Parts: sequence; C-alpha cells; structure tokens
Amino acid sequence: MLSGLSPGDRLPRREIHARFGGRRQGGISPSREAPVVMFFTDPRTGHQHGYYDGWDEQGLLNYVGEGQQGDQRFTQGNKSILLHREEGRTLEGFLANSPDVTYLGEFELVDTYLRDAHETGNEDALRQVIVFRLRPRNKVPVELPSTPITPTAAPVVNTVPVEEQHTERSFVTPNREPYELERLEASLVRRYRNHLQSQGHAVGRLRIIPPGEGSPLYSDLWDETRRELVEAKGSVTREQLRHAVGQLLDYGRFVDASVCSVLVPSRPRRDLLDYLRHAGVGVIYPDGDRWVRE
Repeated sequence: MLSGLSPGDRLPRREIHARFGGRRQGGISPSREAPVVMFFTDPRTGHQHGYYDGWDEQGLLNYVGEGQQGDQRFTQGNKSILLHREEGRTLEGFLANSPDVTYLGEFELVDTYLRDAHETGNEDALRQVIVFRLRPRNKVPVELPSTPITPTAAPVVNTVPVEEQHTERSFVTPNREPYELERLEASLVRRYRNHLQSQGHAVGRLRIIPPGEGSPLYSDLWDETRRELVEAKGSVTREQLRHAVGQLLDYGRFVDASVCSVLVPSRPRRDLLDYLRHAGVGVIYPDGDRWVRE
C-alpha cells in the first residue's frame, strides 16, 4: 500500500509521480525512487485499442500490458509487473480519470495469458498482447467492468444464433466496419441458412473458447442435423479457400463434425476443387435457386 494514500483517494497523476517517482506517461510506471510498480487502467477507452481490462469470473483484475504496435513482450513495464515480487516491489493500481487518477490499492500478480488485439490506430493489423491477472489485496473502492471471457482449462463450445455481429474480428475490433467480402459472406450465410431451415435442419453457429484463450472463435454455420461445419468465403480465390480450410481445421478440433465444407458464391476452378478434396473439405455453392454440393 502506498504511504499516505487510501483506496478511493483521487488526485492529479502528476502528484502521484512527484511523491513516488515513476514515468509520468503510459500505462505501467515502475519507480526508481520507491519500491513500487504502478499501473493505470482506463476501461472506458481500452476497447479502442482492443483491450478489455476488468474483473474475470474468479475475481481477478485482467490488465492488458503496454505496447501499442506489434506483439507485446515481457520487457520494460511488462517485465516490471512480471517480476514485481522477485524485485521486492509492490504493485499499485490506479483508475485513470485524466488528469486525475483514483487509487485502487495494492495488487499481486497471479498469472498471465496471451490474446489477440489490434494495433493502436490500425484496426486491420492484429497482434498478440499480454494480459496480467491481478489479485487485489484490499477492497477495490470503485466499480470496474467485467471481462467478456475468463480463460478456462477446458474448451467451451456453445451454439449461438447466426448473426453478423458474431465474428472473431468484431470481438477484437468492435468498431471496425465490415469489409465488402465480409458483407458478401454474411449474405451468403443467411441465404444458405434459410435454405437449410426450409428443409427442417437445426442451424446455428458455434462459439468456441479454446483452453487458456481470452477470445472466442466463431464458425460461420453449424448444421446440427447433418453435423456439418461450414465456413463461408465471399470469393473463390486460392487465398480465401486456403483461409477457409485453416479455419475449419481450427474449429474442427473442438466438435465432432461428420462433414466440413466451404460455402462460396460460385464453383471454384478445377485445381482448387482438387485442393479441397485433398484436404477432405467439401464445397457448397449456389446455382440459380438450387445449392450444389461437391
């Protein structure tokens, strides 16, 4: 606990650094003047950077490390949190309310995990970030949000409705507008879903949380009746079909699917059909009012 402060105290950040040292900017501030590492969280704006600071289901504060471009590494401020006990430093938290901060109290590191986020200022560039799980050593005096997902030791698989907002990228980059190919995929998925439902099939989408992961995976379609896993693509280029096969392999680890298929807007050319057959993946595409399966 910081000397002279009580959890809930609110004061200018510059005063914190004048009293305890540390960097005056950035989210993590190890001090040379005092045996402390200070961290600053602002959950209100973190989603702009793909960050989800907040409480998990185990009552631990999940705090995303520093570094706005490229994969985050255990260097500088991140390293100071990782080694705070070994270096004899306490870990002190603050809620940022620029220019003021609210003292949250003392924490201790429990463990870490890794998840995807987008780079600051570039929602198209994904990278890997570090998430610290921190246990408070006092009652935290302010309300903080909950994290969307708490990593678990075993995979979690649920069936969810077929809706456009259920995508992996919408979780990582919630403010990004869908690309044209993504809109084409969504339209294709809705058409094929309507077809399957007209045939009496139970259709949804799989939401998969792999072990230890902090972000979900979403299949495009799950035909429960046929037990078919379907991934849609808005074009039939080699790149798109390779991507689809990789996604099906990823999702297929967690579900007992009888068939895996790619849903595309037209028939792929011969070599790509050979590629899909070699990969053990079927293909579905529209031909007028009917759907062709190969």
